[in-house]
Amino acid sequence: MTTTVAKTIEISSSSSKGIEDAVQGGLKKASRSVKNIKGAWINDIKVVTDDDGNVTEWRVHMHVSFIVS
Repeated sequence: MTTTVAKTIEISSSSSKGIEDAVQGGLKKASRSVKNIKGAWINDIKVVTDDDGNVTEWRVHMHVSFIVS
């Protein structure tokens, strides 16, 4: 019988381009030290705005799961 174990970490990432770019950037950075990433859950999305209400930065908080070997 083979047992698979997964672990989850929490990370936050930001981008001035958009949500998808923030997620991709966070996953790319995490993959430098964490191997076997299998998925992510986006828990929170936040925006930073300028004084006129224009979005200047997108921020995401996510749980990233990976297989432990």
